[in-house]
Amino acid sequence: MRAPLGDFDHATPAPDCLDELTPPVADAVRHWSGSVPADQIVYVDTEPEWADTAVFVEHYGRELLDWSANCVVAAGRRGGVTTLAACVVLSTARVDVNGAVRRELGARKASFAPMEVATGETGMEYGGITPIGLPGDWPVLVDSAVVDLPYVLVGSGRRRGKLLVPGKAFAEVANAVVLEGLGV
Repeated sequence: MRAPLGDFDHATPAPDCLDELTPPVADAVRHWSGSVPADQIVYVDTEPEWADTAVFVEHYGRELLDWSANCVVAAGRRGGVTTLAACVVLSTARVDVNGAVRRELGARKASFAPMEVATGETGMEYGGITPIGLPGDWPVLVDSAVVDLPYVLVGSGRRRGKLLVPGKAFAEVANAVVLEGLGV
């Protein structure tokens, strides 16, 4: 299956447009060492007001919903210790925070991290958080359905733009844990 590039006005291999990315995402692309070559990670320039998935697919085509994933930050707590983790699920699913995330983090309680924590800790914009370029000690929980796709549209670290990434690359991000049923 071919990547859905046809409808985008500006699609560029991410290593060729590092200035368009937030510093942590640009640094991760610059130092990418997975089996998927870095130039297969593509930056797609879009308008910031189209960052939310529903608006994005409305503008670019509903068929892109099948290629889209969201990355959200969860916080697991146990005995006064909070662990932050990224969760990557298809845009048509929701993150099983109280089940899969809580169990994987060994937390007593889990929830979505507040916006200011998510953006402050990642150095990324809310609505554009991506699993590429997260803090190195964070678990990155990835639903297996994301890894199974040939290509996935996900945030670029900013509200402007998306990354088009081979699905299997998400299993190679630092501290990635691929889980069945993370997205429900």
